[in-house]
Amino acid sequence: MSSAASSSGSVNGRVPLSNGTSSHGEVGPSSAPFHAPNGAPYPVTHYPATNGYSNLYQPSHNEQTINHLYHAFQTGNYADTTLHVHQNAYRLHAVILSRSPYLAHSMSTSPQTTGQRVIYVNLEQEPEVTQEGFAIALGYLYSSISLSLIQPENARGVLAAGCLLGGMDDLCQYTYEVCRRSLSVENIGSWLQFVESGPQPSANGAASPNAVPTVFGHYAQRLREDVFHFLVVTLPEVLEVRQQNPQPDAASGTTGRDVLLQVYAQVPFETFKTAVESPTFNIGSDQARFKFAKDAIELRKRGIARGNGEETVVLAFGSNFGGSAVHVTRKLRKRPLWKVNS
Repeated sequence: MSSAASSSGSVNGRVPLSNGTSSHGEVGPSSAPFHAPNGAPYPVTHYPATNGYSNLYQPSHNEQTINHLYHAFQTGNYADTTLHVHQNAYRLHAVILSRSPYLAHSMSTSPQTTGQRVIYVNLEQEPEVTQEGFAIALGYLYSSISLSLIQPENARGVLAAGCLLGGMDDLCQYTYEVCRRSLSVENIGSWLQFVESGPQPSANGAASPNAVPTVFGHYAQRLREDVFHFLVVTLPEVLEVRQQNPQPDAASGTTGRDVLLQVYAQVPFETFKTAVESPTFNIGSDQARFKFAKDAIELRKRGIARGNGEETVVLAFGSNFGGSAVHVTRKLRKRPLWKVNS
């Protein structure tokens, strides 16, 4: 990679002017007049900003600079900071790391010896920040080329790292969109595990006022609402559950309703209850929703659901349950008490 060449006669990157002063990074004529030895000002040509010269060279110059910085990230050239995380050591550059409030604070509290600073990042309490996600977020501090490395499989880890490090709102918004668009029948199970780790949405999908902050910040609740919307609205539409006389899949022999039942049989109970009772769970008439809930509960009792059948679910039908025609309650099975004879 090419690096910026220093100007002849420059001192510490400053270009000396004829009057003994210096200009930081100025290219072309200065706005202040130069003076000849006799005190008469030299004629100065003022280049207007619209002359096209800056527009012609700026993109190429910026691209070369960013490529040079990213190459330094990849190789560790000219590094002045060593960052230890996930049993990896990164040779990085303090001026770039300072873009992250998290790392800037870490650098300000870390000792510096022999011109090198050492930072240790402990992520034991942040399991969502993966090794790959952290590396991509670090690279984004240097260049947006890191966006090309983001895939649906690693997006959540990148989002967690970006939220932790801070100072990269564009990266977080991009990875959030990748996460939201990647929801599918195939990965809904892993997303439900993520949802189960935090507070559940209400029946209308609204945020819980008692939501506990996580490394994801405000994206945590947004993702939970997205998963809930996918489970209640998008998935029934994709599986065509409301279709009359659905034809089973030729390969598996199952209908869309069968697939939806398998999903609902494995969701956490609170999510199951909220989804089935939600007015947005539109799979047909109230009777059809009641029948679906009944079939799903039967599957849960068979041990397909989490808890291995330890829950006893009561299903009610009517219009006196907070506006929902279907109402689900759970009674935990009591464990037998053993009497010890003395």
